[in-house]
Formats: sequence, structure tokens, C-alpha cells
Amino acid sequence: MTLNNETVRYSIETLTAEVVEKYALDNNITFTEALKQFRKTKTYDLLYDPESFLYLESVEYVYDMLEAEKAGDMERWLEV
Repeated sequence: MTLNNETVRYSIETLTAEVVEKYALDNNITFTEALKQFRKTKTYDLLYDPESFLYLESVEYVYDMLEAEKAGDMERWLEV
């Protein structure tokens, strides 16, 4: 299967929406606020870098990275 730019973009945007939804619900904040917070993270930056291939991972995987980063546990973030 060949991934073209449109497929990659769709995967990134879908994964972003799912991570933001989970983050908002878990933290009892609006989706808008969750997106604002997510966009300020290294996890977000990595997700939006197609060369990282993070968009191929599960919502749980990316969310775990986000949680590790938010907790300041960059060692765990790197392990994920």
C-alpha cells in the first residue's frame, strides 16, 4: 500500500481529532481548549511531521505520549 500526501494528511487529522477528544473528556475541558493545549506540545509537532510516521500509531499510543509529556516525563515520552 502506497501512502500519498492526501492519505497521510487524513490520517494525521483523524488521529489529532481522536486524541483531542479523549484529552478533552479526560480533563473535563472543551475540545477547543484541548486542541489549543495539544498544539503547544512536542507530541503534536511530531505527529504533524510525516517523516516521524507517528500517524501510523494508535490513538492510545499517541495519547500516552501526550500524557507523558504533560507530566514532564520526557524519558517515558521517548520510550513510547
